[in-house]
Amino acid sequence: MPMLEKARIEGWADEKIVHRVLKGDLVLFELLMRRHNQRIYRAIRGVLRDDSESEDIMQETYVRAYEHLAQFEGRAQFSTWLTRIAVNEALKRLAARGKLDPLDEELYEREDEAMPEFQSNSSDPEAAASRGELRNLLEEAILTLPAAYRAVIILRDVEEMSTAETAEVLSLTDTNVKVRLHRAHELLRAELFARAGANCTNTFVFHAPRCDNVVRAVFERLNENDMS
Repeated sequence: MPMLEKARIEGWADEKIVHRVLKGDLVLFELLMRRHNQRIYRAIRGVLRDDSESEDIMQETYVRAYEHLAQFEGRAQFSTWLTRIAVNEALKRLAARGKLDPLDEELYEREDEAMPEFQSNSSDPEAAASRGELRNLLEEAILTLPAAYRAVIILRDVEEMSTAETAEVLSLTDTNVKVRLHRAHELLRAELFARAGANCTNTFVFHAPRCDNVVRAVFERLNENDMS
């Protein structure tokens, strides 16, 4: 059985995969990318309002993570370590454009399997359309927030990371995360959020074809680096 398939079937932990990649089993890096693409995409969208650059920044995130993989010490979860890299790469892109607002600058200065489709349990097309409309409204509302609030609400409410994990990714205290989350909820209008809250985990979905594009592009870049 090919190693990648064996790792997928047996559900190897991230830490085990990282260890094997560092030993030279680069093929296993694909599993890490596919496992975390959804979270990385959402984290980047938490910083950038424009989706057009998300895949490019995802590639930068994985290339940087691979280049510094030996620095992963396991003190935090690999997903948290990786998400922090993604947030920093997105902030760098904003900084390069000179588009950081004051809250974005605060974040920036602190840092020295197939993707699921939207699923419905109902066969009622009108109900499904209604949920889709609410999801779109929620996404649009989130994108109106300043990036610092947007990042917190996507990591906490959409990606369902813990307060501690979110604080680690954004280099904030737990208290600051809670304060920003509260403020973000206020800005989103409680009525809209209450109606769409049950569908939070289905917003900013990174679908399978885009996942394939990122995985393929990252491996092309890694292979180019090895040959240079």
